[in-house]
Amino acid sequence: MPSFKSLFVKKDTQSDILKQSGLEKTLTAFNLTTMGVGAIVGAGIFIMPGVVAALHAGPAGMVSFALAAIVCAFAALCYSEFSSTIPLAGSAYTYVYTVFGELIAWILGWSLLSEYMFSVSSVATSWSAYFQNILAGFGIKLPVALQAAPGSTGVHGGRFDLIAFLIVMIISVLLLGGVHESARVNTAMVILKITVILVFIVVCLFYIKPANYHPFMPFGAKGVFKGAALAFYAYIGFDAVSTAAEEVKRPQRDMPIGISMSLVIASILYISLAAVLVGVVNYTKLGVADPVAFALEYLHLTKLSGIISLGAIVGMTTVLLVMSYGGTRLVFAISRDGLLPQRLHKLHPKTHVPVSNTIIFGLMAALFAAFIPINLVSELVNIGTLFAFALVSLGVVFLRRNPTFANNKAAFHVPFFPWLPILSFCLCLGLMLMLQAFTWISFLVWQGIGLVIYAVYGYRNSRARKEQNL
Repeated sequence: MPSFKSLFVKKDTQSDILKQSGLEKTLTAFNLTTMGVGAIVGAGIFIMPGVVAALHAGPAGMVSFALAAIVCAFAALCYSEFSSTIPLAGSAYTYVYTVFGELIAWILGWSLLSEYMFSVSSVATSWSAYFQNILAGFGIKLPVALQAAPGSTGVHGGRFDLIAFLIVMIISVLLLGGVHESARVNTAMVILKITVILVFIVVCLFYIKPANYHPFMPFGAKGVFKGAALAFYAYIGFDAVSTAAEEVKRPQRDMPIGISMSLVIASILYISLAAVLVGVVNYTKLGVADPVAFALEYLHLTKLSGIISLGAIVGMTTVLLVMSYGGTRLVFAISRDGLLPQRLHKLHPKTHVPVSNTIIFGLMAALFAAFIPINLVSELVNIGTLFAFALVSLGVVFLRRNPTFANNKAAFHVPFFPWLPILSFCLCLGLMLMLQAFTWISFLVWQGIGLVIYAVYGYRNSRARKEQNL
């Protein structure tokens, strides 16, 4: 039987920081910022502001997005301190391994794996549906059996989502080319996506009717906070930036900048679009699947619909790219620690990419997208992310007490310590408790699978336990 102490052995990150991991250090603060924006601002920006306004907050939806951004900002500050203090791949998994020990790190790492893998799968499913709509405009239709996963809403007879499978595998091939090349492609798509969003905002400014902002809070303050809980999930993704720590030229400086700036830019875009959207169309009419497209039709600006369609599909592509990257670097870190097979952190000598890891992660995500309906795939994304945010926020308190890192002047430090990290922890825990029972059941089942893998393989092969003779 494993001893209690051996289950909570802590990772010696100092030795790993000093070692050359083999990952190529090519990323800058600008690259990290575009990665963050690429992960946060997806197709959801064309949907969520309308949903929040129509169902919960009315014109005050912009306030809901601002409140959600503040909650995320607290967690982002905690991530910034960890990523600048411990510039290693693995994000929250590595941070928690350092302060709470191996078993908690494994549980969190397994949760994060669900966030990245199921994010990729769910976005790929949406990408597929959107792309098939474009193909239909040219009179091209796939056989029904290849249009969607079994049990997908609105598609009877679906057996395999071919487009979703292919786009995930294409993204995986792109990642195999190296992080620098992937970052360049992501940057180009992010710039294009932001341009499309700004075009929509600027054009619609000329059609705003002040009367649409009254009443400002038709559902009261409670509605605004409910809207904020929903809007919070629109910002999920900035944590993927921290997985790139070992491939950043100046991590102590660039990691906090990349995490913070990506959240700031995304927040400005979400809040601005939410404000403009309810200004041109009364919030009561925005409870549709495509509120931005609806607004353009309402204003008889149908020619802009093609541009918005382009922005949506590019937005989803950047999310696929960044979340796939984050997932592969998480697996790299877990494998390097011995908790997953060693082959998964072996790097290609020229591209410095974990090839087996990238192919397997991409194939798993592609199969989930092809065979499992989106409503089931997406259930685990939110709770896994909030769990990571909560533990990282609380972990900062323990990081400061760790004598190894206590005097690290080069690192970024969270302001208003320890109150801000504690507040961030409480807010994330509160949002977790608001999730439905089915999500919690799915989460526990996923964790059960993970604990079996840890007991059978991870515990026996843990590098930290071997180094400390436990």
